[in-house]
Amino acid sequence: MPAARTLLGSPGSRTPRRRRARRWAVVLLAGSSLWATAACGDGSSAEVAASAPKVLETAGPPSWKEPSSYTYTLTSSEGERSLLGTFRVTVHDGEVVEAVGLDDSARGFVREQRDRVPTLGDLLRELAQARRDKAHTAEATYAADGHPARITLDWDGNTIDDEARYVVSSYKTLGGAAQPNE
Repeated sequence: MPAARTLLGSPGSRTPRRRRARRWAVVLLAGSSLWATAACGDGSSAEVAASAPKVLETAGPPSWKEPSSYTYTLTSSEGERSLLGTFRVTVHDGEVVEAVGLDDSARGFVREQRDRVPTLGDLLRELAQARRDKAHTAEATYAADGHPARITLDWDGNTIDDEARYVVSSYKTLGGAAQPNE
């Protein structure tokens, strides 16, 4: 076999082996992309879109008051922190009474630090503290009813892995009096 010839044929050739290899490369790339996309979530994109709240962009918190009892799903991502993953949270009388980890990271967090799973009020207080501390990024979007839908924090723009992103979905009040935001 000449030195310039490769296993797939000479450079630029259209041999059947080269075409077959190119097809397999495309199939493998497409397959791995689909696998990676599917691995990033537990539900289909239609389910995720259906559960996403209608979002209202606003510079400051709306006049929403945290109810004493509610449930929500929290997806916490970004940064090097222990509070990472997707959680189903139930709050009664302003305290987290149940937290269920919906993925491995969240299950580990709940097992080790259940008392640190935040209420929506806790997330809003973290946002307020970041704004007082003049964090590089301290942004929030709110659902039409005023509850936080997404909070993005980056304490220092020059520091790696100090970010936090919280996405709130499947929010439902369970009754009870509203609590003022602090």
